[in-house]
Amino acid sequence: MIELKPLASAILAALLLAGCSSYEFASLYEDLPFEMEKVTRPSIPQYEVSISDFGGKGDGITLNTEAFADAVAHLESRGGGHLVVPQGIWLTGPITLKDNIDLHVEEDAVLLFSSDRDLYPIVETVFEGLDTRRCIAPINAVGAKNISVTGGGTIDGNGGAWRQVKRSKMTSGQWKELLAGGGFTNSKGDIWYPDSSSYRGSVVSDAFNVPQGMETEEDWESVKTYLRPVLLEFRECENVLLEDCLFQNSPCWNLHPLMCRNVIIKNITVRNPWYSQNGDGIDIDSCENVILVDSNFDVGDDAICIKSGKDEDGRLRARPCLNLIVDNCVVFHGHGGFVVGSEMSGDVRNISVTDCRFLGTDVGLRFKSCRGRGGIVENIHIKDIVMKDIPTEPLLFDLHYGGKSAVEAAAEGETAYDIEYVPADETTPEFRSIHISDIVCKGAARAMYFNGIPEKPITDITLENCLIVSDRGADLRYSSGVEMKDVYVIQDEGPAYSFANCGSVALSGCTGDGGREDFTLFRHNSDDVTVE
Repeated sequence: MIELKPLASAILAALLLAGCSSYEFASLYEDLPFEMEKVTRPSIPQYEVSISDFGGKGDGITLNTEAFADAVAHLESRGGGHLVVPQGIWLTGPITLKDNIDLHVEEDAVLLFSSDRDLYPIVETVFEGLDTRRCIAPINAVGAKNISVTGGGTIDGNGGAWRQVKRSKMTSGQWKELLAGGGFTNSKGDIWYPDSSSYRGSVVSDAFNVPQGMETEEDWESVKTYLRPVLLEFRECENVLLEDCLFQNSPCWNLHPLMCRNVIIKNITVRNPWYSQNGDGIDIDSCENVILVDSNFDVGDDAICIKSGKDEDGRLRARPCLNLIVDNCVVFHGHGGFVVGSEMSGDVRNISVTDCRFLGTDVGLRFKSCRGRGGIVENIHIKDIVMKDIPTEPLLFDLHYGGKSAVEAAAEGETAYDIEYVPADETTPEFRSIHISDIVCKGAARAMYFNGIPEKPITDITLENCLIVSDRGADLRYSSGVEMKDVYVIQDEGPAYSFANCGSVALSGCTGDGGREDFTLFRHNSDDVTVE
């Protein structure tokens, strides 16, 4: 007979307390610049079991895949409850959550996913915004309601067994150690692959990591290692909670809520080696009503990333990412701190980002897309952001994104001032109505870079009360309806503000070059720029 555990009493007390108190996220909704329904925690029954009740062993050696499957099946038969993972190292294959189940990984527990690829079947999913196939996520759910991962423990994806690695991203000592462990490199010797399956996948894939020409199951199996799973993927789920845990070492993206509704992510930490390919922190993809608060990220790609599908697949899916609050988050390493795109073909709108710190990210606020995407990004509100040591720009709009990091793109050179006009259609991306205020950045290569396109310039952008210390000033191209008020740029060289093919730009109370109001202003085909 499985007995009710002490955790249930604590949960009941917390629920009773919550019922007697005010809404826990009420402060986030104060003065919110768009309508958004209140997101509440999932409803999980009080019933509780331990993985050890089903023969699980936390010795780091025993494979517990069957024990987790039995425990989930038991909870499902009882209408849900809490699956407790106690102290120990729990080696396992994938875990599929069902309705009304909480995976509670206690603080002194490590949930370690096996590197045995036979445990991870290839499934239909969405990756890089396209309908495709990948290996199943270690923690996964499809169409589930009221699910959560809590407890404060560590969830480790064992990603080193899956990832290819670029030599340029490692020290010589790390590279030698990697080679000594097996696998092999490409002909140039600059990329390491764990096995031939990973290498073959890279050869037959496009620039965005999706294999081409896969017609049979044998074709897919031949590139299986290349189809690295994300650590956690919840697809079309409702009432989701991720709280207190450490998620790390994913084979690919760490967290991927996909087409989910009513999601809370609170007080989590996400870590991947900075050299990890596609090592995103969290990709909130075509979701509605999401709260992300009090969390830390230190990853190998974009940290907090908002998506809604790519190109025709995204436009046909037509699932926007809608109603999102991000507050009090810290990002250390990452290609971008807060990022929208490049997969935004299904639209992104109604986002609030407040009180965040980006400390050493390649870019701070990163908006990216390219011709062919389509989609509209609008009604974005960002304020109270502190940034330090940004190698490129604290604020970047790039409508010429080609799959490279901002640092790699900068090394290849900038887009020309004058770009050929292409008639706008459903494949033309659009960024508009984005409002940014109270920004401080100490240390950047360039104050900001708006790299737009002539058929749909970046429009209706407001910047207010910003202080940026950088090597070079702000550079805006193909932008219109831009208002800057009390923007202070302290640059080491060149003009404080540069405009190319811009229209209807207004600067009020802005300074540059150490605070001078008579700063140098560069114009190229941009006569409608006023300075007050």
